Amino acid sequence: MEKKRILFVSQEIKPFLPSSEVSTAARKLPQGVQESGKEIRVFMPRFGVINERRHQLHEVIRLSGMNLIVDDTDHPLIIKVASIPTARMQVYFIDNEEYFKRKGVFTDDKDKEYVDNDERSMFFCRGVLETVKKLGWKPDVIHCNGWMTSLMPLYVKDIYKNDPHFADTKVVYSLYDNEFNNNWNDRFDEKLKFEGFDEKVIDSIKSGDYLSLNKAAMEYSDGVVMGSNSVHEDLKTAFESSDKMKLDFESEEPQPKVMSEFFDKVIDEEALIQ
Repeated sequence: MEKKRILFVSQEIKPFLPSSEVSTAARKLPQGVQESGKEIRVFMPRFGVINERRHQLHEVIRLSGMNLIVDDTDHPLIIKVASIPTARMQVYFIDNEEYFKRKGVFTDDKDKEYVDNDERSMFFCRGVLETVKKLGWKPDVIHCNGWMTSLMPLYVKDIYKNDPHFADTKVVYSLYDNEFNNNWNDRFDEKLKFEGFDEKVIDSIKSGDYLSLNKAAMEYSDGVVMGSNSVHEDLKTAFESSDKMKLDFESEEPQPKVMSEFFDKVIDEEALIQ
């Protein structure tokens, strides 16, 4: 029987970025799910604070070389890879000098959020999908971790809905207690229109605020996971009232076995109908 394929997409992963709920989950879950018998791929942005020499990142030439157009501007897509030897796990990095070669991750040295975090998210999500296509690897589930991945369910279910590569792909979105404060760029809706998003999608997220992005991510996903013990009350309410397949918060320690079983349920269409 062919192994089920799980694509993990996260805005942060240990040990490349400091410990957090997101980075810890994105480090432990893929390893555990892989050990449960599934095939995995793991992606994150190649932020400038990541030490390439220490972590032995190197460019994957055969995957690099594409250009992605964001807001009518070409941006070269560079793919790098590194291994976590203790986990027998490879991590692919989405890189672009303009978007990611900075001294901060989400904020500058004055702790002010980058004004182009919207474009960075768009480039990252599309970069992952285009790279997976180039790999010729069709995921059964895409598991999204962190607000930088909040657009991923919308891309899969709208922009890529007629792409045969993702025709049978399910999306799972994890909610975390990792809010950002400032709304995304005030031209965010124009950028979404240029991407080709449906008007209904644009209306749901055009304000570019944390809550609407996460609620839309839930709406366009097939399964939702409570990744934190405490998230914004509005998101908790949306989670509880959602008709999506749900996995409630388990414990402070990520539970790969529980997550792997949840992926199985999401993949199973009969379970979804029930």
